[in-house]
Amino acid sequence: MKEDSLSYKTYVEIRKKILSNQLVGGVRLVESAWAKKLNVSRVAIREAFMRLAGEHLVEFGEKGGCFVKQITTEDIKEIRELRELIEVGALKILFNKKDQEVIKELELICDDFSSMVEKGYYGGACEADVRFHEKIIESTGNERLLHIYNNSNIPLFHLKLGNAMSHMDDYKQTEMEHRKIVEYLKKGKIKESVDTLIEHLDRGERESIEF
Repeated sequence: MKEDSLSYKTYVEIRKKILSNQLVGGVRLVESAWAKKLNVSRVAIREAFMRLAGEHLVEFGEKGGCFVKQITTEDIKEIRELRELIEVGALKILFNKKDQEVIKELELICDDFSSMVEKGYYGGACEADVRFHEKIIESTGNERLLHIYNNSNIPLFHLKLGNAMSHMDDYKQTEMEHRKIVEYLKKGKIKESVDTLIEHLDRGERESIEF
């Protein structure tokens, strides 16, 4: 298999573990250990680390080493503002597209989130939460919008929120908000869908800061 393919698969695997809270902020990612664990070369690991750094999910220490990036209160506030601009805009684009297949895909992600919560797989629920919001952006078909989304520390907001969601009620509230966003979009009620999204983001900011 080509080195770039191995690098991409490595990137996807480590990224998934970061966003599902299996790797928390401040944890050091040892190049040799990951190479052995994933059975790839250290070159592939290094390239994956660089890609993750480009998305601000990891950072390199002054004395060397790669670490999962920690998020500050100021980061949370700035990311929250950016998310509203990007995701509200994306919802409006989806409303104009009126693509029922996108609605079905979002509903399936909601079902996956529910299933993970019911089984107590909270890491999987966090992954489904990330997929829900990424799907909204991806479904616009706007590559520039997706690029901004992926390179704005937004995944770290999900990571911080995942750490803050410690009770079943937190997950149930997220599920309810996701489903309302989709249902309003499905019914052509764009204002209600946008208002619910903003409430959802506001709650996420509050819980992340309080954690």
